Amino acid sequence: MKARRENHVSLRGFVSNSKGRSHGQRAGKPPRYEVVVMAKGAKARAAARRQRDKWKSKRWYSIRAPRNPWSFRVIGETLAEEPEMLIGRNFEIMQNELDGDFSKMHVKIRFRVIDVLGADALTEFIGHQMMQDHIRRQIRRDRGKIDDTVDIVTEDGFYVRFKPLILTRERAKSSQKNEIRAIARNIILKTGASSTWVGMQKSVMDGELEAIIKEGVSKITPIRAVMIRRTQLIQSGVVVEEGPTLEEIHAQEKAEEAASSEQDEESDVLAAAEASADISEPSEDDEIEEDIQSEEEESEVEVDYDSMKVPELKELLKAAGKPVSGKKADLIARLRE
Repeated sequence: MKARRENHVSLRGFVSNSKGRSHGQRAGKPPRYEVVVMAKGAKARAAARRQRDKWKSKRWYSIRAPRNPWSFRVIGETLAEEPEMLIGRNFEIMQNELDGDFSKMHVKIRFRVIDVLGADALTEFIGHQMMQDHIRRQIRRDRGKIDDTVDIVTEDGFYVRFKPLILTRERAKSSQKNEIRAIARNIILKTGASSTWVGMQKSVMDGELEAIIKEGVSKITPIRAVMIRRTQLIQSGVVVEEGPTLEEIHAQEKAEEAASSEQDEESDVLAAAEASADISEPSEDDEIEEDIQSEEEESEVEVDYDSMKVPELKELLKAAGKPVSGKKADLIARLRE
């Protein structure tokens, strides 16, 4: 077997030598193969050298909620190499993180990126969905369940799909379920035809639409719960530009950052001033020691032992822990030591 080697590293392939039975090949034997080394092209080698890390070229973008009704609120961040790669990307957030309503921890809000301005990815609301484990906890064997799918067109031309879920307190008959389904469908259609897409968002997220449906269907049978378990934006309509602009939001955010930084600086200055005041001001113990030392010095200067009597001198010696024997001169000498 012959092998031809090239100087550079390259791909290897097997080439069959099927032209006759040369080089001592016998009849009935399998064909002979040669190992052929195919060199890479210069372009491929240069491209491999120029290969760069894609993560280094990516940058962070702030995901902002729609202008109305969330005023371009920042709801997250994402990475992308080019702004065009963000268009059409979906983003999900729980409702309690969006508006602080912890009774809606089971509701997932969905947004879609529709435009990129600088480092901001602007989104539109494309629907919501309740988590399946919350729905399963509501369903029991002795309760009636009514599902439906309603497609509506809002006043501003948005084509939206609603999926309500109604649960009765007891088992419901088929006729009762049909009546409840028809009433709920009519309420959703009428409300959607007379409301904008933003208005429908608010009514779904704060539970207003669910309360209207429950009031309408309660006359058929006692109702335990009414839920709009899912909404889905199928086609967008006319977008009304209401609310603050993105430039106003940026100015407001910069002002808030400046105010917070000033407060931090003031708090740091106050803390440093308090610390220096604690160091410079003498403590009560130091003042007491200084008073005692000054009193002792005054007593040493002002006391006239010669004018005192022997019993008084002995009491002073006892207090000082010194011997009290001897004459007055000896006692005075011991006190002055």
